[in-house]
Formats: sequence, structure tokens, C-alpha cells
Amino acid sequence: MNEVKSRLHVGGRLVIPSRYRKALGLKPGDEVVLILEEGEIRVVTTRQAVRRAQALVRRYIPKGRSLSEDLIRERSEEAARA
Repeated sequence: MNEVKSRLHVGGRLVIPSRYRKALGLKPGDEVVLILEEGEIRVVTTRQAVRRAQALVRRYIPKGRSLSEDLIRERSEEAARA
């Protein structure tokens, strides 16, 4: 495991070491998602968080079904009724 110590600064600021930022492709101003699980904080990029959410949803959607196409069809049907 790659471990590094960091110090918590005033206002709760925590510096992510440059090698970690580079490994994640983070640049100043990028947003990250903090996940609190089992007493630990995980820092993930927004892209990773979206992929994780998509994977969770995908488990419940039959293969070949497109939720976006379903939504577009439903909205078209609603618009036609109005």
C-alpha cells in the first residue's frame, strides 16, 4: 500500500501530495468526492464516482435496455398527450 502522512491544517484543509494528484489526474480547481466508509475517508475523482454509480445501477438493468432511450420515449409520449 502506498502510504504518506499529511497534516490537517487550519479550517480542515488537507494537502494531497503531488504524486497522488498526478496519479489521479487532478489539477487545481478539480472537484473530488469524499466517501466516509467504516471510519475511513476515501477520495475519488468525480469521474470515478460516476463510474461507481453507473456500475451499481447497471446491476439492476437488463442487458440491452437503455434508460436514456426509455426516458426520451416517455417524455415524447407525455408531450404527445399534452
